[in-house]
Amino acid sequence: MPREFTRSDRVGDAIQRYLANMIQQEIRDPRVGMVNINDVKVTRDMAYAKVYVTLVGADEEASLASVGVLNKAAGFLRTMLAKELNMRTVPRLQFYYDHTSVRGQELSSLIDRAVAADKAKSGDEDE
Repeated sequence: MPREFTRSDRVGDAIQRYLANMIQQEIRDPRVGMVNINDVKVTRDMAYAKVYVTLVGADEEASLASVGVLNKAAGFLRTMLAKELNMRTVPRLQFYYDHTSVRGQELSSLIDRAVAADKAKSGDEDE
């Protein structure tokens, strides 16, 4: 029976769980607020991990600054991960700002406005 998930997927999930706790508890920089880790993509050779994050309640400029802080702290976070994970080598972390949740909210707002406009238009036609 084939495996449902590759090793890189399982390692990515473990990194996502541990990083969520570590960023919240260990990073004391005031520029880093509430961080949501959306996804972690680990390369097949386990050398690099791309960590996609969004920040709660922050505009894009502040989010990009926070991602810069996280990239500066990537070595520290990697060291902390090495203590938690039972792996020979721990992937190098690269943090990226994820636009998908912001774009999803914008699209949802556009859909809601279109539905409301359609209802208003059909209400005018019935009268």
